[in-house]
Amino acid sequence: MTTSQTILTTAIETWPLATAFNISRGAKTQAQVVVATLENGDHKGRGECVPYARYGETLDEVAETIRSVAPDIANGLTRADLQLLLPPGAARNALDCAFWDLEAKSTGTRVWELAKCGTPNTLTTAFSLSLDTPEKMGAAAAAAATRPILKIKLGGTGDEARIAAIHKAAPNARLIVDANEGWTPETLAPNAEAMARYGVALIEQPLPADQDSLLRDYNTPVPFCADESCHGIASLARLVGLYDMVNIKLDKTGGLTEALATARAARDIGFSIMVGCMVGTSLGMAPAMLVAKSNDIVDLDGPLLLTKDRSPGIIYRGSEMSPVGPDVWG
Repeated sequence: MTTSQTILTTAIETWPLATAFNISRGAKTQAQVVVATLENGDHKGRGECVPYARYGETLDEVAETIRSVAPDIANGLTRADLQLLLPPGAARNALDCAFWDLEAKSTGTRVWELAKCGTPNTLTTAFSLSLDTPEKMGAAAAAAATRPILKIKLGGTGDEARIAAIHKAAPNARLIVDANEGWTPETLAPNAEAMARYGVALIEQPLPADQDSLLRDYNTPVPFCADESCHGIASLARLVGLYDMVNIKLDKTGGLTEALATARAARDIGFSIMVGCMVGTSLGMAPAMLVAKSNDIVDLDGPLLLTKDRSPGIIYRGSEMSPVGPDVWG
């Protein structure tokens, strides 16, 4: 257990991507993360977050929010206190995961035992394909055709041509698509029907979050998953009748604590679960692995998109993710 004053340090890190990654809102060539480290005596706990402009977050502001909690932590702030001090979001995620990691290191107990969330097992992650022309997306799909699940970024004119090229290039892969709020009420039905024709299993966030209510009157041929519309427990009630699945990301829930609670509540309501991520390193993926169950869709491929991941990091064998050791996290 921690016995002395806990010291917080914060670092901003940049991790180049192997290739540019495009979604309907823009492109990125690097992952920028904030790492919070809690040190107590001989033990250190770390947590990583990815600030996201879609939710009004900037790298510097998130780092400053984390740093602002240092005096409270030095004075004995606990992980439970943190849930009330900061709102859901990237800053709380980094701190929450650092608290979990520090407790695990201090007690010699794995996080999954502390959280009572079940023994972790090997997971199969989706592999994301960046939004591009049908020709380039077809070529990317051909290169990834042996992966069991491909997550396709859509959200613009020509989405039917894109999914047709991908289906042709990777006919045996399970396809899920993510529009990132890029469709409109007018394109919703024709796009969804096109996805159904090509065997797409899931459509993630087809409309902007503030237009969710339009989904209630549409009998979709492909299940819908809420991403930008789903944050923590408080967001679940309004999604009933609009979505079949919710995407739980620790940067949205504000850490593992809320993510586990959100997953339990969502399953109780009847939602299926996707466990997702922003583009980050293994330090950000490892806590999220504890949220997923064997029947969930897992989308934790962030490290696969980087030029280089942390070392040590999660071992990926193709799309299979092995449970991590305490040298990675938890």
